[in-house]
Amino acid sequence: MTKDELHAAAMALPGAALDIKWGDDHCYCVAGKMFCATNGAYSNLGFKATEIAFEALTTTGRARPSKYLARAHWVNIEDLSAQDAAEVADWVRTAHALVAAKLPRKVRAELGIGA
Repeated sequence: MTKDELHAAAMALPGAALDIKWGDDHCYCVAGKMFCATNGAYSNLGFKATEIAFEALTTTGRARPSKYLARAHWVNIEDLSAQDAAEVADWVRTAHALVAAKLPRKVRAELGIGA
């Protein structure tokens, strides 16, 4: 997956916004809550995963648990360019949905996100 493909996939989601944090990290957020992040070079990707995806990705070695967010089922993919764009876009959509589901109903409605 390329930088442009990741950016397009993340920004196409309802209420998504890009926020530069911690120097040069590109964090994609919904209502201020981060759902995926990459470094400025877009060479890696961290994202929130379902419990099942977390286990599958980490036990097969495709990803490693995120250093500080593993307990919240975040994973890191080291070589983003070697990943299938459609698969990564699906992970990003799922991460967005997981984070958006925790937002208050009113905020979801304002952003056009289904209940």
